[in-house]
Amino acid sequence: MQITTIPSKRRAVSLILKCVVVIAAAVGVYASYIGGLGAFMSGPQVFMLFTIQSNIAIALICAIGAVLLLGKKPVNNGWFILKFVGTVAITLTGAVFTFVLAPTLGDQAWNLRNTLTHVVVPIAAIIDFFVTGVFGDLKKKHTFFSLLPPIAYIIYAAIGFVNGWEFVPGKNYPYFFLNWGSPAGAFGFCAELPFMGCVWWILIGMALILLLGLIYVLIVSAMKRHRAKLENTK
Repeated sequence: MQITTIPSKRRAVSLILKCVVVIAAAVGVYASYIGGLGAFMSGPQVFMLFTIQSNIAIALICAIGAVLLLGKKPVNNGWFILKFVGTVAITLTGAVFTFVLAPTLGDQAWNLRNTLTHVVVPIAAIIDFFVTGVFGDLKKKHTFFSLLPPIAYIIYAAIGFVNGWEFVPGKNYPYFFLNWGSPAGAFGFCAELPFMGCVWWILIGMALILLLGLIYVLIVSAMKRHRAKLENTK
């Protein structure tokens, strides 16, 4: 399915935002890799984290989108769906870090690499999504696609946990809410982190992701209706 060519003004804004995403993600991932800027880990190990994986994914999606926009040709709706999925994933990265992980990291939470990968990249990607998303054909059913990245990572992390992979120094899990060996286990509760079992964290997370995806789709749909009304009045 082909979508109408994106107008030049929006295309220019989108290209700038995509450049911000790609550059910020590249710098943030590199800073994480070399282990500077107060990072608690470094080297290839960082690529095991959802943060890094989602940053790389959205950077690649935006790079592909930039090439498509520069070609000034109609863009296949598949890319808009892919951008939607990537945007929800990077939003999850920013939200989980800001509201769940950052409070547990103390002074090292807001170093340069964390600011780039958890704030700059998500914000630029979200704005870009709304700049171009209005020209796609997103439906409510596409909301369920947003679950694919987190589900894939949960499976990946569970395999790593069982096999004893070291996601961060001394730990066979990437985030405290995916620690199947905690006092809370899978379904239990405890008085300290993670407070409740992994299954409860996962269920709450899935519900919030679906809600976020639906909100994004509804906003884009409302923007499309508004744009259609403006065109009809001309």
